[in-house]
Amino acid sequence: MPDTLTRAAVAAMVDHTLLKPEATPADVAALIAEAAELGVYAVCVSPSMLPLRAGAQKVAVVAGFPSGKHHSLVKGSEARLAEQQGADEVDMVIDVGAAVAGDFNAVLADILTVRGGLADATVLKVILETAALGDEAIVECCLAAERAGADFVKTSTGFHPAGGATTSAVRLMAQTVGGRLGIKASGGIRTADAAREMIESGATRLGLSGTRAVLDGFPD
Repeated sequence: MPDTLTRAAVAAMVDHTLLKPEATPADVAALIAEAAELGVYAVCVSPSMLPLRAGAQKVAVVAGFPSGKHHSLVKGSEARLAEQQGADEVDMVIDVGAAVAGDFNAVLADILTVRGGLADATVLKVILETAALGDEAIVECCLAAERAGADFVKTSTGFHPAGGATTSAVRLMAQTVGGRLGIKASGGIRTADAAREMIESGATRLGLSGTRAVLDGFPD
């Protein structure tokens, strides 16, 4: 990890995100324009906003969002439709209750259903909602995501009352599957210092809604 992270290097790790239920097509158009200006990696939107053109940026969408309590077949269908409409990446929410109950076979089956409906080239990120889970459950969910063929594990939706990303959760995820899966920290990251701490803890992707404010804290 370099002593100084540059603005451009951090931008290249960012999913510039707009998932508010009141978001309009005009809001998404503004998000895409800002993403191009900031040089971020991807935009992340709700699947109902597809299809869209994002220029040089990748397009990520969510599935089973934000509760994760959708039937696995519904999540799989939602993800597959998004892919057909141009999504490059899918961020799916697991059944958090299954993880809390220790039913990691159900978590595995849920992820397998979504992964099985997507092309190999489509990136699958698995949202664990880590603030609602203990350490053992986080580890088991990371391992389930790896076994199911996911590409990333992700901390949070940003909508759960228990909170968003923490450095301790990111560090545990990185210790469990880092180097094999990507680690996305998302939820409540609003400053450059917070982003830097997530990266230093092992995050390889950041989900940000206030991207400009975070990037402004890094040197050119």
